Amino acid sequence: MSSMPKEGHRGKTKMEDIEGDASVGGGGRYTLKPTRISNEDIIICVDVDAESLVEMKTAGITRLDSIKQAILLFVNSKLSINPDHRFAFATLSKSASWLRKEFSSDVESAIGAVRALSATTVSSGQADLTSLFRLAAYEAKKSRAQNRILRLILIYCRSSVRPHHQWPVNQKLFTLDVMYLHDKPGPDNCPQAVYDALVDALEHVSEYEGYIHESGHGLPRTLFRFMSMLLSHPQQRCPQDDCDIPKPLMKKSAESANGEDNVHVSPSQ
Repeated sequence: MSSMPKEGHRGKTKMEDIEGDASVGGGGRYTLKPTRISNEDIIICVDVDAESLVEMKTAGITRLDSIKQAILLFVNSKLSINPDHRFAFATLSKSASWLRKEFSSDVESAIGAVRALSATTVSSGQADLTSLFRLAAYEAKKSRAQNRILRLILIYCRSSVRPHHQWPVNQKLFTLDVMYLHDKPGPDNCPQAVYDALVDALEHVSEYEGYIHESGHGLPRTLFRFMSMLLSHPQQRCPQDDCDIPKPLMKKSAESANGEDNVHVSPSQ
């Protein structure tokens, strides 16, 4: 399955920082003005509601197990790109709470936080993102004072609970990425409505281009692939509508034969 674009179109890449000189050879010669790329402070927030304990298609592996593996893959890869990025960890149940508040570039610190992740066995009934955005905004102000930028990555697992938030429309202090793992649509599930609510939250709060990916496959490798796409720095991204990676390596018929049943939600028109 390819990644689904976010709801609506966010426009083409802005070109105002590109200077052209069409006097050479009848064509355009362009230079891009230098821009400082900031180190990132990244908060990874994991939904620990009961639906995070749903089993993946790999026997004996839950969503939370796969999420833990994906986080460690992401942290190690991000630090390989730039060892000055830093990470903190939070959880989301009814509201958000810190798991490890201190930002660190130490892999062992990340491993310790991931090991401490555990899920509740009873659904909390709602998911209020307001508290999550508040803690991210507070940390974003501290990051800015150090010439860094803050990114919040939310990994959400509920198919029947639409997240909600109350946030000023003109307060965009951080970038939000979302990874959404969900069940197939059914009488008790509304993954499309949940997806739309997550898109709305992303569009509402993101300072730079935020990405959202979703999967109903139940395959760990799909989660790993999408988390790898989130390695891209927010200040260097193209709009997700223009992003055509990863390229498919096999035909859809072959994917179906391997168990990828293409269960997904679609952007609303």
